[in-house]
Amino acid sequence: MDRTRSIALIAVFAAVTAVLDALPGLPQFSSGVWYGWVFIAIPLAGIVLGPWEAFLSVLIGVMVSHMVVFFDPYEYFFTIGAPVGAMISSLVFRGRLRPVLPYYVALLGAYLLTPAAWDLPLWALWDTYIAFIVLIVAVLFSKRLYRIAKGRLTFALSALLGLEADILFRILLFVPLGTYDWLYGFSLDFVRSVWVVSAFITPIQVGIALFTTSLAGGILLKATGVSSTYPEYTRA
Repeated sequence: MDRTRSIALIAVFAAVTAVLDALPGLPQFSSGVWYGWVFIAIPLAGIVLGPWEAFLSVLIGVMVSHMVVFFDPYEYFFTIGAPVGAMISSLVFRGRLRPVLPYYVALLGAYLLTPAAWDLPLWALWDTYIAFIVLIVAVLFSKRLYRIAKGRLTFALSALLGLEADILFRILLFVPLGTYDWLYGFSLDFVRSVWVVSAFITPIQVGIALFTTSLAGGILLKATGVSSTYPEYTRA
């Protein structure tokens, strides 16, 4: 991808990310990881852009949206999970799974080894566990998987692992680093209720993103000319 087109795409996806992040979610999505619709932009940016380009584009977008539509100032830290998720989506789409596995192991392990997490419902992160299992399978059978999983399946895989990576980053800040207590002053009883609600809301959001990414991913790749760069992942 030439530099001019790369800069243009970074700007475009930053603008799209800012708009989607600023849009209010549906009433039933008012709690959980994402308050707007940024979860739709994260995997799409990762698929079209390279890892660092995707990170930069989504980072600019979420920072702009948080300056325009003021939320909790602490959200500036948590929303960094969005560009991290875009980077992971980009790596997965390009078949670079090796760096993704240590990320999942480290962050999921940090959560499960945190004493505060033992008082929270273990099942509430069921979608993250599924993503971790999918990642392990993908790493073990990557060559065969990417040869078979063309088109929409590859888009869905990239979206799933990228979005769950975003979730893991936010969870790392919230529970293992203890910000639920020293930053927000939440009790574990309150966090427990948030975990239960999020166990139903967040997977719905991830499902919406998987659907939109599977439909729009190929169209965006062809429209931006990126499909010619990664033909092995864009053939239906």
